[in-house]
Amino acid sequence: MNILLPTLRRRGMVGRPAWDIFDRFFEDFRWPSVFTEETAWMPPFDVSETDDVLIVKLEVPGMDKKDININLSEGMLTVTGERKQEKEEHETYHCTERYYGTFSRSICLPFEVNADKVDASFKDGVLKITLPRSEAVKPKKIEVH
Repeated sequence: MNILLPTLRRRGMVGRPAWDIFDRFFEDFRWPSVFTEETAWMPPFDVSETDDVLIVKLEVPGMDKKDININLSEGMLTVTGERKQEKEEHETYHCTERYYGTFSRSICLPFEVNADKVDASFKDGVLKITLPRSEAVKPKKIEVH
């Protein structure tokens, strides 16, 4: 019965908590743990692919493209940036629901890409990164004769 109580697991009464399985999965994406109090700003993204390219789209409204950095290294795409809060000197906030600050999102690429042909565009608060497959890993159709 004690195994079912998360508070007991976190206190160390049971070996390894089951939550570790989920935490290790999310480490690949560098997301904050689902089961902690962390509330860092993480822009949402979509990842899709065609036969030729992988497409990553991040929502970064209110940001300038010069505040966004994209790095491709060893099969990992990392997008970092900072959204700055504009405050007036004599303003008093009653409610703030928008997130500000730095972010870092990393995606482990499912295949080798041609780094020389990676393209990034920024329009209406959406960053679109197009990563073409390397010729060596493109699927080849084989005809049966």
